[in-house]
Amino acid sequence: MKLGAMGSCRLPPAIAAAALAAAALLVLFRASPYGLAYPRAGVQPGPPLVARGPGSPPSFAYWISGTGGEGRRVLRLLRAVYHPRNRYLLHLDAGASRDERTELAAAARDEAAWREFSNVDVVGESYAVDRTGSSVLAAALHGAAVLLRIGADWDWFVTLSSWDYPLVTQDDLFYAFSSVPRHLNFIDHTSNLGWKEHERFEKLIVDASLYMDKNTQPFPATETRQMPEAFKIFTGSPWVILSRNFTEHCVHGWDNLPRRLLMYFANAAYSMESYFQTVICSSSDFRNTTVNGDLRFFVWDDPPGLEPRILDETHLDNMVNSSAAFARRFVEEAPVLKKVDDELLNRSSAQLVPGVWCRNLGEKQGGGDVEACSEWGDINVVRPGRAGERLRRFISEIIHIRGCTVAAAS
Repeated sequence: MKLGAMGSCRLPPAIAAAALAAAALLVLFRASPYGLAYPRAGVQPGPPLVARGPGSPPSFAYWISGTGGEGRRVLRLLRAVYHPRNRYLLHLDAGASRDERTELAAAARDEAAWREFSNVDVVGESYAVDRTGSSVLAAALHGAAVLLRIGADWDWFVTLSSWDYPLVTQDDLFYAFSSVPRHLNFIDHTSNLGWKEHERFEKLIVDASLYMDKNTQPFPATETRQMPEAFKIFTGSPWVILSRNFTEHCVHGWDNLPRRLLMYFANAAYSMESYFQTVICSSSDFRNTTVNGDLRFFVWDDPPGLEPRILDETHLDNMVNSSAAFARRFVEEAPVLKKVDDELLNRSSAQLVPGVWCRNLGEKQGGGDVEACSEWGDINVVRPGRAGERLRRFISEIIHIRGCTVAAAS
């Protein structure tokens, strides 16, 4: 299929991307039980109050995404990263059925802590997503917008998928980030595009998932375009940890830069790997808040493919010694996940991670460990372990180098 002139081949899907990010936010206000935030209805905040501001531990807003058949994986990941200080938004794309989303929403009410603290929400209405196009970026912006709308009392926005898993507890993460200025952003980035310049940015694609009901692969256009002159493209990891201020900038865009770049990347392959990098490195307000790292552990083939390798038990020692906060990719019920649960998170696969916030979790009762939290402790006190100390040292080393360096022309 041949598209028309440059403007006509870019604008329709780009407008669709912007519209999706904005219109999807309206789902929050729908009265339908298949709208958003299933578990929030009728649930009152728990008695312990979350302390915010200077001197208090930070908090995170997690966007956890998956597709059909991945509801159990999303729940396992949620249990592994749960803490009452944080907020969580779970999303199954159009690859999942309505029944799967309903089951996920029901399961998100199972834990007493999730009901008590009312900080776990589920996107109830599906929309199509393809990770190779711009629809995955629209989904991430939607998640950020909703998390800002339901409570902008968090410090960092974290993107995870059902293929990810934490290597540290939330107490470790709070401790490591407690000394980090809360305006900093952790975004792996480079301006050295190499082969991507032609394959990703001069070539055009149309992401059909922006306007189809089911997940649909993008298709290439026959037209190409020149590299932009108004801004420099940066690329890197699609997995980011963004400050609340920068997240608000991307969602609300008080200048026109985020919207202009959204239009541009609507027709770029793997736009999730370049949008946030290019926005922040093109912004004089945020450029110097960038730390070049995503705090993730990956293992790549040589030469690298489009996805990192599947992790197993042979990678565990390297994971532990990497000073990363998260790792990917894991298959469902992989034996290495049980080792991470046992040795790093101190939990069973059906249990939340113990901490000061829950007085009874992990206690012995009736010959076994207590699996569910029902007695609240102080949610503003954290007790990090050695992993927290290691992560804190690593972050303190990398945050001294900030900003975006433009690679020399070859």
